Amino acid sequence: MTEPTDDRAAPGDAGSEPGAAGPEPADTPGSTPLNRRRFIGWATAAAGGVAAAAVAFGLSESGNQDGRGSAARTGRVGTGSDAADSLLIGGSPPPGSIGIEEPHKNVAGTPLIPTSAAVIAENARPGTAWWVTTPQRAGDIEGYADRVSAVLGETVRLFVSTKATSFRVQAYRMGYYQGIGARLVWESAEIPGVRQPPPALIAPTNTIECSWSPSITVTIDRSWPPGAYLLKLVGATSEQQFIPLCVRDDTSRAAVVIQHSVTTWQAYNRWGGYSLYYGNKNGALSYTHDPAGGTYADRARMVSFDRPYDHDWASGAADFVGNEFPAIFQAERLGLDVTYWTDVDLHARPHLLDSHRALVSMGHDEYWSQPMRDAATQAVAAGVNLAFLGANACYRQIRLQPSTVGPDRVQVCYKSAAEDPMTHQNPALVTVNWPQAPVSRPEAEVIGSTYQDVQAMADMVITDASSWLFSKTGLANGQHLPKAVQGEFDRYVPGGAGPTTVDVLAHSVVPNRGNNYSDVTWYTVPGGGGVFSSGNASWVGQLSDTSLIPSNVVPGPIPGVTAPLLAMMENLYTVIGSGPASFTHPSNGTWRSVYTPGSPSSAAPNITNSA
Repeated sequence: MTEPTDDRAAPGDAGSEPGAAGPEPADTPGSTPLNRRRFIGWATAAAGGVAAAAVAFGLSESGNQDGRGSAARTGRVGTGSDAADSLLIGGSPPPGSIGIEEPHKNVAGTPLIPTSAAVIAENARPGTAWWVTTPQRAGDIEGYADRVSAVLGETVRLFVSTKATSFRVQAYRMGYYQGIGARLVWESAEIPGVRQPPPALIAPTNTIECSWSPSITVTIDRSWPPGAYLLKLVGATSEQQFIPLCVRDDTSRAAVVIQHSVTTWQAYNRWGGYSLYYGNKNGALSYTHDPAGGTYADRARMVSFDRPYDHDWASGAADFVGNEFPAIFQAERLGLDVTYWTDVDLHARPHLLDSHRALVSMGHDEYWSQPMRDAATQAVAAGVNLAFLGANACYRQIRLQPSTVGPDRVQVCYKSAAEDPMTHQNPALVTVNWPQAPVSRPEAEVIGSTYQDVQAMADMVITDASSWLFSKTGLANGQHLPKAVQGEFDRYVPGGAGPTTVDVLAHSVVPNRGNNYSDVTWYTVPGGGGVFSSGNASWVGQLSDTSLIPSNVVPGPIPGVTAPLLAMMENLYTVIGSGPASFTHPSNGTWRSVYTPGSPSSAAPNITNSA
């Protein structure tokens, strides 16, 4: 996302970019366009829909919608056996039950999606409908964890501030779970509630950072299967908010890694009044995702993970619900051989990427450090496949620094070589856009395509129906998926920094953005892996196909769009989960068939919002 030039919109609104034709349509229940961000929890519909889901499945929990019931408050909650727990956690599981499983084949010998008995068993457990929250006012209850992810045996400190006299923590593992989307894995005892002090505003970088006292320490034991978690804070008088947490398995050799884009979440987080996009004038503090006013000049140059996410940004779940969860829901429904980590983990342990066949980047993955970028580049050359399920990925360079809480807690991004002191020390680490000097490493070198613009509203047009991506979808060349290209978008740029072997599988004109184009692309590195890019920011959000989660939290399927996209995802997992794609599905440089000399698309791209 590029920089605002005025004060028209908040950082979570894609209409804030310069050159925008107008504000993006509101992301409210019933609206047609899909924004990057889905806001969880409008009270009445959420409560009714979730209650209906719980009754339909006869869940064992009883009580009101905040999750109070008969479950033990101080231990594990669930119905699995200890044997199943060991299967899910690793360590000493039954032989062959953990690790990369060879892709199954049908009777014709065609590879199928690599699956995991552990993921299948986990999602067969009863789901828990009460994970959804109700709307809250700023400061009712909020918190943050001392790390973005944890492994078996580690302890996680939670820092919570609330008006409630007491609260408890519920840990929900997010997945499929019969369409309900989550399972209650653990619940704490009641904890005294306190109001923590206001955050500090640290000059001159306008960094908001809390110095709160720990409220509870949680041990990640064998009852917590690896996966994506939302920790739900529940106050004694129904205060509710989330703290996201990833439980990872550093010993995993799963075929696919799904990566949470927490550095991008934090870049847009305006809790306290300051994000990497906007800041309040005169040091004023604020606690909503869309506060009035704010300027780019007053933005933060460093943002800290030592603070909550905005209460009105998916109830503290940030970008997880709208830009990641629909893909996770499908992956676990398929029983995909999958594990999870965050981009901070790729930064800290880049060598672990070599243990997997594919890395999947979610819907908005804008902020990358040099270790992340180098790891991805080296992994593709060595045979690991990448899939970018969004747009505007790997667009800005960051550095990570420690805070008093722990390592990699402060995210540095000046967005200006003139401001960044690293310019005179190590120019390669300057926090500008990756294509800009002195870094000069365009994202197309990794992704294959180049970020273009925002606020797209266009049909996706199929141009290579013979591609493996469209196998068994019934799609034909020239067929349109209505309004499937929305928000930010990428395209292949002939003669640009990207490889020349790129296949353009869908080539979609974007009339409302100067007749620019959005491309679905694929390329392979000789002797190495393949790289897929969806070319638009609405891909993940349009994968939603549940009817058991309130539609104002996770929307239902879009006719003519969701079903073919889900089929494409199955084909994608089959290919990237089966090993180095250059040997099985090499690219052929079909971009030449859509960017032919003299055609309208062959003209230089009309990049309205270049930084």
